Amino acid sequence: MSDGSKESLRSPVAPSKGVAKAVDRIGFLPDIDLPPSLPAHGIGIAEMANAFGVTHRTLHFYEEKNLIAAGRSGLMRVYDRKQAVRMAIINACREIGMPVAVIQELMEALDRAHSQEDADNLFLQALETRRRELMAEQSTMLRQMHRINDLIEQAAGIPDNANDNFEASDFEPRELHCLALMSEGYAPARLSRALGLNLAEIAELENAIIRKFGANNRFQAVAKAVLLGIIK
Repeated sequence: MSDGSKESLRSPVAPSKGVAKAVDRIGFLPDIDLPPSLPAHGIGIAEMANAFGVTHRTLHFYEEKNLIAAGRSGLMRVYDRKQAVRMAIINACREIGMPVAVIQELMEALDRAHSQEDADNLFLQALETRRRELMAEQSTMLRQMHRINDLIEQAAGIPDNANDNFEASDFEPRELHCLALMSEGYAPARLSRALGLNLAEIAELENAIIRKFGANNRFQAVAKAVLLGIIK
């Protein structure tokens, strides 16, 4: 019978000694939602994998790392409800980018928890630590994005005193339309046809947009508009 078979799901699980030890050591685990598709007991490997959106190989990997433990019902690998809770914790930690080594430390600490309060606090501390790490990463990414923008502006020849505080609401609909067409490479004659203006009016419109951005030419104005998210 294959691991994915649903036969004997309700049969008593008879884990090996090693597995029994891993299961018995579990005391307290944080309260976490489980996938509604999981059966109450005797969870087959296929059901476990499908419920958590992982592969059989991932489950085997977690077993090798002593994060979860499978029992046997005949030839079938099965997990009990507590192993499903462990898997839910592991899955949540992986979803937020927590390294496997850190998850191992967390699960080992949970195995030593003396109360439900201890387990909940350990989990919260791990989440807070990860949140601080992500906030630091976000700050780094923002600094890098600002630096990229600076380099793009330098490459485009946009002066440092160009206004960085514009939003789309600061422009008239006709100016936004003109900017969008300019970004697509429309020459003045083509802009004239698209907007229904004569060439003198197009020149005046372009110059007004360029002045707003503190730019030197239409290319710099378009580059600034893209950097500020005013046009795509």
